[in-house]
Amino acid sequence: MADSLNGYKVAILAVDGFEQAELVEPQKALKAAGARVDVISQKPGQIQGFVHTDMGDKVDVDVTFDQAQPAEYDALVLPGGVVNGDAIRVDAKAQSIVKQFDKAGKPIAVICHGGWLPISSGIVAGRTLTSWPTLQDDIRNAGGTWVDEEVHRDGNLITSRKPDDIPAFNKVIIEALGERERVA
Repeated sequence: MADSLNGYKVAILAVDGFEQAELVEPQKALKAAGARVDVISQKPGQIQGFVHTDMGDKVDVDVTFDQAQPAEYDALVLPGGVVNGDAIRVDAKAQSIVKQFDKAGKPIAVICHGGWLPISSGIVAGRTLTSWPTLQDDIRNAGGTWVDEEVHRDGNLITSRKPDDIPAFNKVIIEALGERERVA
């Protein structure tokens, strides 16, 4: 497992206000499996994490939305956090990145309030997702089906509800990546 994802490259999209565990834990799991993981955000520097409503740690940004080349990545992770989810969902560049990953059929792993970005990107119609329960109306209104499950996979879209579900979420992300040929 320690090198099962050698050569794979994963993008994590987030802005200030991300739920710390939902970014850091998948990042650690993917790196432990051998993947290279880049945090991509609106501006260079660092972004501020939260642990629920308390300020958490800052995370370094590796690439900005303007610099990101989705074709160079094998998968996309969208952490939650109410502030992050609400702010990133209206960013046209973030939406474009999500659309490019989806069009290419690459895994898109979304947890908690991270589901707002795929909704705003227009990729949930006809699909089944899970999320933090308060997003279920948004998912249904966007033409998707909401389920209350630890993790749900619908094609290339992997969704999960909350930080407690991270171990199952990480397992499915790693499995999904392992099923694909890596980007050259």
